[in-house]
Amino acid sequence: MARVQNGPHPATQRMSPLQVARDPSDYFTNLYTAFYRDEGACRALLGNSRTVDWGQAFQILGLQDGVHEKIRDIARARGLEMETHPHRLLLHPDPPAISQYRPEKGLRLAPVSPAHAMLLNDTWTFGGNSWSLRYLSHLIRHFPSACLLDPEGTPISWCLTDPLAALTHGYTLPEHRGQCHFGSVVGTLAAQLHARSFPVHTRVLPHNEPSLHTLQRLGFRILPGVFYLLVVRPGFAQSQPASALDSAQDPAPSSGERQHAQQHLAQGEGSGGEEDTA
Repeated sequence: MARVQNGPHPATQRMSPLQVARDPSDYFTNLYTAFYRDEGACRALLGNSRTVDWGQAFQILGLQDGVHEKIRDIARARGLEMETHPHRLLLHPDPPAISQYRPEKGLRLAPVSPAHAMLLNDTWTFGGNSWSLRYLSHLIRHFPSACLLDPEGTPISWCLTDPLAALTHGYTLPEHRGQCHFGSVVGTLAAQLHARSFPVHTRVLPHNEPSLHTLQRLGFRILPGVFYLLVVRPGFAQSQPASALDSAQDPAPSSGERQHAQQHLAQGEGSGGEEDTA
C-alpha cells in the first residue's frame, strides 16, 4: 500500500488551479508527501508520471526509511537534479506544559503580518527568492503564527506553521537572543495548535545545535529517524530576487524592517543561527 499526496497545499487553496501551476519551477508550491507500507508499491507509484509531474520542480517530504533512496534513484534515471535536506524531527509531548513567558515591557505578542514577509524571507535558511517570499506570505495569511513586536511594531522573534502543521521558520533577531523571547512565541503558537487538536512538532537541520538545545529546554523531544525534505529540479532558471515579486500580491515591508534584514545579512546572521527552525 502506498500513497503520494499532491494538489494545491492548504496555503494555496484559495487560488485557482491555473494560478497554482502557473510556475513549474516553484518547488515551494509544488509539494508532495509520501506515505507507504510496501516499498515496491511506493516506487511504482512515484515512477508513474500521472502521479508525480517530473516535468516541474517540486519538493517531496517523507519520514519513512527508503524514501530518500527511492526519489534519488528515479531522479537520476530521469537526469534530474535533487537536493537533500535531512532534518531532526521534534515533538512536544505535553503542549499545555510549555512555560508561558511574559513579554518585557514595551513588547507585545501578535500574529505575523503579511507586511513582515520580506523580513522573514531574508532571514530564512531556505529564503531569499521570489518563490520563498510568495510561500511565506501564504503561510502568514492562511496558517497560525505568532511573533513578538518591539515598540515600533517590528518583529524581533517569530514562528510560523507550515502545510503539515509543523512549526517552521522560528527565529529571533541576534541582538534580542538569550532573553526567552522565543519561548513566548512558541508557547503562544503551541497553545493555538493544541486547541485545534494538532500535535506540536517541528523539524530542525541536524547541524543547528542551538535550535535543538533551545527546543529541548522548552520540552520538545527528538524523535528517532530522519525527516527528509527533497527538492527535485528539471534544470529551470534561477528564481528572481524577492524584490521582483508583484507588490500587489505581497505587501512591501516597512523601511525599518528592510533595514533590519539588510543589516543582519551584511553581518552574516541571516540564517542558521540560534533559535531558527526549518
